[in-house]
Amino acid sequence: MPDRIFPKAHPRSQLSGYRYAAGKTAADEAPRRAGGHIMRGKVPLRVRILDALSTEPDWDSITPDQIIELREAQNRKRVSAIGRLATGKPDRGARITTHALDLPGRRLDVRVYQPERGGSELPLIVAFHGGGFIGGAPDQDDWLLSHLAAHCPAVVASVDYRLAPEHPVPAQVQDASDAVLRLVELAPVWEADPTRIALLGASAGATLAALTAIGADELGLPVRSQVLINPQLDWTGRVFEYPSFTENAAAPTATPANCRAVQRIALPESFDARAISPLQFGNLAGLAPALIQAAGLDPLEDQAPAYADRLRQAGVEVTLTRYPEAVHAFLSMPGLVPAARPARAEILAHLRSHLLERSGTPTR
Repeated sequence: MPDRIFPKAHPRSQLSGYRYAAGKTAADEAPRRAGGHIMRGKVPLRVRILDALSTEPDWDSITPDQIIELREAQNRKRVSAIGRLATGKPDRGARITTHALDLPGRRLDVRVYQPERGGSELPLIVAFHGGGFIGGAPDQDDWLLSHLAAHCPAVVASVDYRLAPEHPVPAQVQDASDAVLRLVELAPVWEADPTRIALLGASAGATLAALTAIGADELGLPVRSQVLINPQLDWTGRVFEYPSFTENAAAPTATPANCRAVQRIALPESFDARAISPLQFGNLAGLAPALIQAAGLDPLEDQAPAYADRLRQAGVEVTLTRYPEAVHAFLSMPGLVPAARPARAEILAHLRSHLLERSGTPTR
């Protein structure tokens, strides 16, 4: 079960920065040893089994060409029968289609989820998949997004944005903002209401959701909610300084070596990473209400309470929930991580509360 958490000022130690609900204490979540390494909790058994059977690439020496080969192999594995056991089955109450999205100078695919029962003037949820800007694809989130479409109900559009190394940062950020604007224009095609928008993203996709929420006022987007799942919100060198990066170094997903490779491959040498780091932005006032879900076994975990703290200081409504036995990318592997189900239920409840009231005042 999740722990609702309410961070104090940005903590030097993750454990000292939380109050614990539901009978939990800091001692209950104290770092534990896993395989000779300190961890903040126990990795789910199925994740440990899969990790033992998998072969990690040498992230510190991997080349751009090898990244492309690895991505293609991961895409094939994900759609295999075994892969679907991890990623879960789409909700039967939703239909899934893929469409071309024409943007200035380029064309992207968008994966659209609509409730089978239909409906008009449904809210529009724009989603961005994870993968460190070097991998991943919209279909990895079928289990989550089809459920949201069927049960919110809503039209959910997941953007297949460009990836590095072929397209280094900030191509992904430009794709996100341009795609949302185009999807708002196309909303009537899918019987969606362009005045009720939510942004959702996991990991690097949460970067895109958060940045689009920050720019919503300038873009003229009526964003009512942002959902950030195990988010990466700091792309500067500080990403390696958060306590969770050390304490969860033995995590089977988003390993330190993987994080270093992502920085090296996705970011051009001359690029100022502060430009895509929501945690480094000065003014966060007026943003849409946020649901932030932190994974307790994620090297990136501490970025979640740090950003929640910044948003609260700016007067933004925030719900921050910690799932102690969740690894990075846990909502893309519900067959392996039990915490995915309560996290999905929380996301659905949050979106329903912010999107279904037609007369609600949109927030930036």
